[in-house]
Amino acid sequence: MYQKDYGALKDRWLSYWERENHDKPLLCFTAPREGAAYMDLPKHASLRDRWFDTDHAVSRARRNIENTYYGGDAFPYAYANLGPDILGAVCGCELEYGESTSWAVHHVHDWGALPLITFDPNNAWFAKIQEMTRALLEDSGGDYLVGVTDLHPGMDALVSLRGPEALCTDLLDSPECIAPRIGQVFEVYKGFLNAQNDLIAAKQEGSTNWMGIWHPGKNWYVTSCDFSALISGYHFEEYVMPGLKYEHDLLPASIYHLDGPGALRHLDRLLQIPNLNGIQWVPGAGAPPAREWIRVYKKIQAAGKLIVAYCEPDDIAPVCEALAPEGLQLSCHAASESHAGELLKLAESIYEGKRRKVWA
Repeated sequence: MYQKDYGALKDRWLSYWERENHDKPLLCFTAPREGAAYMDLPKHASLRDRWFDTDHAVSRARRNIENTYYGGDAFPYAYANLGPDILGAVCGCELEYGESTSWAVHHVHDWGALPLITFDPNNAWFAKIQEMTRALLEDSGGDYLVGVTDLHPGMDALVSLRGPEALCTDLLDSPECIAPRIGQVFEVYKGFLNAQNDLIAAKQEGSTNWMGIWHPGKNWYVTSCDFSALISGYHFEEYVMPGLKYEHDLLPASIYHLDGPGALRHLDRLLQIPNLNGIQWVPGAGAPPAREWIRVYKKIQAAGKLIVAYCEPDDIAPVCEALAPEGLQLSCHAASESHAGELLKLAESIYEGKRRKVWA
């Protein structure tokens, strides 16, 4: 690991999950290393070939980790990545690839004509993710952690198959077609997630994923529904909540990724879920930064949930001044190692000042 004391780091993350980090939040601050030199992209016949090149994916992950400074409670990690619609692909859609992401090719025109959605362990997309994960585990050698790939079940998976506009129409015109598909997609998700967790748990302690949060168990995971920004509270309750119940009943620990102001209307309902541990609030592109959402973070803390927050450097002081440290995790990417160090000292000094006031 690129850490001075991994044992102490694990203790810090355990205290976070238990909301016992009374001294300060978990501070995961990163920056480019001094003299960082990023790798040139190799030649590939197509973008798809580049994404599917396992050796290139592993080399790129290691190079990115070597060129990143991990300050405070941050740790290096990597995960097999074929884009956010990979579960949809395992459920039957195709993917198209761009330079930095992929997207689903929606293929369902009639839910009634679609066969039962089932998990096939021989599925090519699933097999490639497993292959990449094995390669990362072999390469890591303790230098970094390997996480579970980016999986979106529930209504987001149905969006991959059907498309967002058509799925909105389905909720009005043929809602009876939706609920059975949510259950079918969950079974695919469960098979995929369990296979990833078993593979990773055999090689390393604890688990992580794209969110960069470490948990001592083998299958904590992110829950989410980006589609929720397009629907009412009624449809959220009727169609999103059943899928989330499947997931939260499966997972020993979970943090919900709440993305964008359009989805914020569902926060109160999410905070009522007893076995949901926390919320990652992401304001989204073009929205005000973290320091403008203090009321949201305070509501999450008041409900006894963990917080995962990404901050710009100018957010650090106001967010730290406003929020209690227990169950709070702040991430920030600084311009340089020295800048990251300054931000860490700033955050630590704010919480040290709060402790002095308490004992004064």
